[in-house]
Amino acid sequence: MMTTDPGASLHTTGMEALSPFSIAVEFTGGLEMLFSNKHKHSVTLPAQLNDGGRPNISFLLEHLVENVMKDERKELFILEGNVRPGILVLINDADWELEGEENYELQPGDNIVFVSTLHGG
Repeated sequence: MMTTDPGASLHTTGMEALSPFSIAVEFTGGLEMLFSNKHKHSVTLPAQLNDGGRPNISFLLEHLVENVMKDERKELFILEGNVRPGILVLINDADWELEGEENYELQPGDNIVFVSTLHGG
């Protein structure tokens, strides 16, 4: 049903803008073992956080550890709230250092890849 109330139209648009969205997250180089031996995960995130901001990589890291990671050895992925040294992070095939690292605001359809560069031998 169409409405001519401009306030209702704006409200509907705002609600759509706040809809949760999905991103693709991949783990390679052995990290997949920490995430149920699955290389690829589809992760749904809120469009807006409690503080009014958009979810960023820092939020994603916490979300992954709390909701996706089944392995108890969190320290193999996270150290002091950030990815461990030796883990390369790619945001849409670009080094995360070029995108603002943990402050990068996630967008619908983003592809985030975590690659462990540390290998046993």
